[in-house]
Amino acid sequence: MSMHIETAGQGPDLVLLHGWGMHGGVWDGVCDALARKFRVHVVDLPGYGGSTACHPYTLGELALSIAASMPQRVTVCGWSLGGQVALRWALDAPRQVARLILVATTPCFVKLADWDCGMDAAVFDEFAEGVHNNGAAALSRFMSLQAQGDAAARSVAATLRDGLKARALPDADVLHAGLRVLRDTDLRGEAERITQPAVVVHGECDALVPCAAGRWLVQHMPQAKLHVMTGAAHAPFLSDPEAFVRVLADDRFDE
Repeated sequence: MSMHIETAGQGPDLVLLHGWGMHGGVWDGVCDALARKFRVHVVDLPGYGGSTACHPYTLGELALSIAASMPQRVTVCGWSLGGQVALRWALDAPRQVARLILVATTPCFVKLADWDCGMDAAVFDEFAEGVHNNGAAALSRFMSLQAQGDAAARSVAATLRDGLKARALPDADVLHAGLRVLRDTDLRGEAERITQPAVVVHGECDALVPCAAGRWLVQHMPQAKLHVMTGAAHAPFLSDPEAFVRVLADDRFDE
């Protein structure tokens, strides 16, 4: 397989991982500012944008595929599904992953009997069926859902939808494989082994991944801090790019 990675700037290596359905271009609004302090590596996850799919399409294989193309020591910033990839990467390659920024990230995306911070399984399955029937329409609805509740919901949704159109859509197999990863992943039992310094960035109005999921991560990861972005929903780096960049560039990150 081949990975599409765009690199800019100089400084410590920072890897940006997007979420399900999108591509690395979603970070365009913050890349220039981040590149003033970091050497930024914007990744298209396997099967998205310019990257070919990995096989098997599992969370571990996604992390392994990206890790193989990255420097020996990196900070990883992952959004949503990208945050779960970052968690898996930190667990599997702790010497490579120095620090984590987890944006709108949950250890478990779907509700379980002992986990109330996720999406109802029936709603998730209904959405997956919609992807099967009309992937483009389902993706467009998903972009709107990510902006729901945001103080800048209209502009965030428009940015996500415009970004979606900027590159070819992933094929149906990749979309469904990614949904299986989201449905089946439960990292709660391993969270205490993630000892890297981490900042959990969560929008207070996130309708897709409740802020309670971010608080759970902070309570169970030994060196994690929580930063809640006021008025933001599932894509806080689009809601307030300047505030988001300040969080990532904070020199106190690993104190």
